[in-house]
Amino acid sequence: MTDIRTLVSRLDLDQKIAQIQGVIPMDLIDFAKFSTPGAETPDFSQGFPYDIDQLRRVRPHGVGHLSMGQQFSPDLEQLRRDLAHFQDVQRELAPFGIGSLVHAEGVSGFVHPQGHQFTTPWGQAASWDPAVSNTVGRTAARQARGVGIHLLFSPVLDLARDIRWGRVHETYGEDAELVTRMGIGFIRGVQGDDADSGILATGKHFLGYANSLGALNQAATQLGRRELTDVHAEPFRRAIAEAGLSVVMNSYNDIDGIPAAANRWLLTDLLRDQLGFDGLVVSDYDSLTMLHNTYRTAPTPGHAAGQALDAGIDVELPGNATTSSLRPLIEDGTFPEEALDRAVTNVLEVKARLGLVPDIRPARPARAAEGFDRTTADRQAREVAGASVTLLANDGILPLAPGAAKVAVVGPAADELRVHFGAYSTVSEAEMVKAISLLATGALPGQSASPDVFPDLFQVRLPGIEPAFEENARTLHPESLTVADAVRALDPAVRYHALGSLEQDAPALDPAAVAASVADADVVIAVVGERTGWAGNNTAGEGRTASNPTLPGNQTELVEALRDAGKRVVTVVVSGRPLLLEPVHEASAAVLLAPLLGPVAGPVIADVLYGVAEPGGRIPSTFPRRVGQIPMYHGHPIGSGHDHPTLPRHGYIDLTDSSPLYPFGHGLSYTTFDITLDGVTVEDGALKVAAQARNLGERDGSAVVQLYVRDEGATVVRPVRQLVDFARVPLTGSTTEKVEFTVPLERLAYTLPDGRRGVEAGEVTVLLGLSSADIRGEATVEVPDLV
Repeated sequence: MTDIRTLVSRLDLDQKIAQIQGVIPMDLIDFAKFSTPGAETPDFSQGFPYDIDQLRRVRPHGVGHLSMGQQFSPDLEQLRRDLAHFQDVQRELAPFGIGSLVHAEGVSGFVHPQGHQFTTPWGQAASWDPAVSNTVGRTAARQARGVGIHLLFSPVLDLARDIRWGRVHETYGEDAELVTRMGIGFIRGVQGDDADSGILATGKHFLGYANSLGALNQAATQLGRRELTDVHAEPFRRAIAEAGLSVVMNSYNDIDGIPAAANRWLLTDLLRDQLGFDGLVVSDYDSLTMLHNTYRTAPTPGHAAGQALDAGIDVELPGNATTSSLRPLIEDGTFPEEALDRAVTNVLEVKARLGLVPDIRPARPARAAEGFDRTTADRQAREVAGASVTLLANDGILPLAPGAAKVAVVGPAADELRVHFGAYSTVSEAEMVKAISLLATGALPGQSASPDVFPDLFQVRLPGIEPAFEENARTLHPESLTVADAVRALDPAVRYHALGSLEQDAPALDPAAVAASVADADVVIAVVGERTGWAGNNTAGEGRTASNPTLPGNQTELVEALRDAGKRVVTVVVSGRPLLLEPVHEASAAVLLAPLLGPVAGPVIADVLYGVAEPGGRIPSTFPRRVGQIPMYHGHPIGSGHDHPTLPRHGYIDLTDSSPLYPFGHGLSYTTFDITLDGVTVEDGALKVAAQARNLGERDGSAVVQLYVRDEGATVVRPVRQLVDFARVPLTGSTTEKVEFTVPLERLAYTLPDGRRGVEAGEVTVLLGLSSADIRGEATVEVPDLV
């Protein structure tokens, strides 16, 4: 047996560089043999002609990382065999039989056509229950490990505070505490409480990626170092300390003019020195090539690789576009080989931990792989979705009673499965493969055939592709029901009418035709929303920023036309982010949010509409009224934003109400709750808070008790309120439960004027609420210095 340092010293330069590179399945296709005269063109619709043995040609020294390895086969058992064969070839090529790390995505479940799918992360966060994200992470990890995958490139720990950004649905919302707790739940689910599951989670994106200029993807982040360190780095800080996070992915943005992939302050001074991270930093796809091609901060690809290594990047993904040019720059002394050695050491330490270095026994061997039980996973998916559905408004019309009124179901999302899935899902994965095949073969008008399609994937429109994507969703999830079908299963007299469109260029509606279609109905359930994903014509998803995030197409017109026809409208909004819904709110008797619930969406929504189940969710993001209020979030600095504890509000001159439409933490139930604050003390370096939660109604439900603080004595501007703890409290009808919080004062820490991290002595106001705007009790206490 040897150690990592000795092993690194025994590698030659080419072997070292190979360890920090990735390879993608597309690299293992011999396109040349399909382009020669008379060659047979493969049927890409049946999958790609991957040849794993091509690894010998494209990576003669082996490779550190296999990117998107789940694409080898849509069948899990065949995928397991393919990945085993890949590792056999890899160990033959690499020195000392070192294996390759294989990664996949998993925020909503293992991303594979046969991967089990859950509610999207933003929906998971609506549960305000880390056990929910823990369940998702644990299930995803079991399936992924079973086929030979080592890393899940999840969770997303970005704080999403600009709802125009297309990736909000991948996050746990706007608040550092909620993102931290849900993220830690997921990481522990993936890695196990003792970090011995045999698979690792990856925190991303470091740092401030979701707060980009104009909400554009991969754009600059205009945040100061104090806010980056104190707010946006907090989920990473605690995930490292509390959950053993040992893999981090950089972000695409630049910060104060320095791209994240080449930012030494970010990746070394902050991440490693301040946050205490000692693991592996992998690059987000093509972020190293962007140093040369996009940001123009590196004169050549090789210089881009060198800058990234010097800053603290360890691995280039998905391929080797820049690191393949690194060797001559090391040989001529332009970049020190010591930076490469550090990166290789970090790679091999993670590989050794996962049993991929034959000469080094893991310090903590992985426990035996856990079996995957689909029946249990199906039940858990229903539970997760049920905890995520959020009732935003209700004048008493809900819950409905079967047969008590004539009900019609309308809306473009009522009879569609596809709309309930986000990116990084089974459905989007299959759509990506289809889009790649169209781009790679030149089947799209105006697009030349090319295997280098990844950057185009998010931008190219695919006219008329929606029916094929819907067929794909139904093929992958044949047992799933649409909302219309699920409602009719509970109330057979309900009639469905195909009204409205979520296509961006949809024609205006004829109000008279709408009224005629639902003339016999007393109540109309309007199911509206937006499609979210990678490829196609989605209005949300990676690379898809909306300048005006409203319901696309003529869906708002539809809801208003139903109201104008004299109907009581129950609007179900299918979305993975806040939308500007004020006109819909005003036209509806009730508004129900279904945050991309996945394959179980239809029955879960129907159960809530008819009172079979309670709406369990509380929103993890603020819903503005108008686009000009964006970005809008509850914990804005004192003296700024829509809320202030002492001064008159300074609102917008063209708004009579500058408050949110739906505040952070808001959500209604079919019962009512009250909470009381019984006492607050400061003991043993913590805030001790005693409270009670009461169910004032007869129905069972869950109160989400939210604890906020406001620092009244800091010499640094602090948030108007900071969420520091929360508890989801199940309450049977007419019962009361005690709720106790113990909040370490460290949770209140920030960067002091002298640069140290701590808390200044003074008054802190404790706020207990059922949302950020529904505070039921408060008290002020003195806290000591904490440095």
